[in-house]
Amino acid sequence: MIAEKDPAAFSLRTESRALSARRAKIIATIGPASNDESTLRDLMRLGMDVARLNFSHGTHEEHARNIASIRRAARKEDRTVCILQDLQGPKIRTGRLKGHEPVLLKTGSQVTITSRDVVGT
Repeated sequence: MIAEKDPAAFSLRTESRALSARRAKIIATIGPASNDESTLRDLMRLGMDVARLNFSHGTHEEHARNIASIRRAARKEDRTVCILQDLQGPKIRTGRLKGHEPVLLKTGSQVTITSRDVVGT
């Protein structure tokens, strides 16, 4: 068996029957260095089952383009590749601040939290 002789070679041999029978899934995080179609197809040929997108960064448009590229590459490789959208949990984030200056919170001060688009002071 290939894995017994050279474990590193086994992990890259996509023609191996053992690769198609594996139960573990390979998840690859897709970002600026790996989101072009050629690289995505290489990752798929090497066994990527799931493409992870970090939704903490990037715009809706960038994520839509990445998803379209992954789907297009998967069709060309005749593969099923899942997409994992890694979402941040709930966080309070500040928006625009007056004068782009940080705001120092002091013990006992009153703070207003809003979802409206306002300039903070």
